[in-house]
Amino acid sequence: MTYKIDRQARCAVIGYGSWATALVKILLENESAVGWYIRNNEVLEHIRQHKTNPRYLRDVHFYTNNLKLSDDINTVVSEADVLILAVPSVYLKTTLEPLTVSLQDKFVISAIKGIVPEDYVTVTEYVNRRYGVPFDQLGIISGPCHAEEVALERLSYLTVVCKEMENSLSLGEKIGTSYINVSHSTDIYGTEYASVLKNIYAIAVGICVGLGYGDNFLAVLIANSAMEMSRFMEQTYPAERNTFASAYLGDLLVTSYSQFSRNRRFGLMIGKGYPVQSAQMEMNMVAEGYYASECITQINKKFDVEMPIAETVHRILYDSEKPGPLITKLTGHLI
Repeated sequence: MTYKIDRQARCAVIGYGSWATALVKILLENESAVGWYIRNNEVLEHIRQHKTNPRYLRDVHFYTNNLKLSDDINTVVSEADVLILAVPSVYLKTTLEPLTVSLQDKFVISAIKGIVPEDYVTVTEYVNRRYGVPFDQLGIISGPCHAEEVALERLSYLTVVCKEMENSLSLGEKIGTSYINVSHSTDIYGTEYASVLKNIYAIAVGICVGLGYGDNFLAVLIANSAMEMSRFMEQTYPAERNTFASAYLGDLLVTSYSQFSRNRRFGLMIGKGYPVQSAQMEMNMVAEGYYASECITQINKKFDVEMPIAETVHRILYDSEKPGPLITKLTGHLI
């Protein structure tokens, strides 16, 4: 192993949305200081003065003496060893654009469950190509874990994924708490793509709920989504992985049925007749599955994996086809 994370490694979070806020809360359980890059000065000053994020998870109160807050990304990156990226994938490029400090001596973790639009690559692939960070210095934090329940300290499970298990274990020590159980994996590819695909399937579930389908059908739809996800991973990057584990199936399940799922909510509006653009405007958070749908469609042109559910969602979102007839047709492909 060429890069080893030690216990003294300094952590910083990039982003100020709900998941970024939850991750800062988790890290502060174990770390004496946490860097936090917040490019919105109004939000930054509010946290400094009132110790809460005015836009997300407002009930979470921070001990700001333990926070190294800054709207200068280069300052935050310079003072950290481990960087956790927690911004919507569509904003990743603009967030990192002011960066002049090298990332090549950092360990970079993606907590982003999305693909970089237009580049059609995952976040770790993008950081590797754009910033020259080797894969043994890249990792994932994933799992069926909504930020809202972290804020309430409800028992949740996260999976830390690094190429080397020793680094995964070291990072796990930084995010394990009384309400966060941590598991470990080395399957960067599978875990990252699972976190992308499940958003597409959650949109499908939301669409079907909006159309009036019941629990019996939704169970079949989610089961077929799990099989479709496994098929994609096996045909694109075969590896030993247990797709029944929480980072795969668990994340799919919670995103498909949770009241906190923005992708399910987005799909629900589509199913109820909202035009796609109107549904996006109604959302106060990014539905990653919208961008993931186009990216997976483009990626799958190379592999030609059978993905009728993902294809149906794409036709609804990008080809403006009516959900009702397409879902009716899809029902004939499910088992």
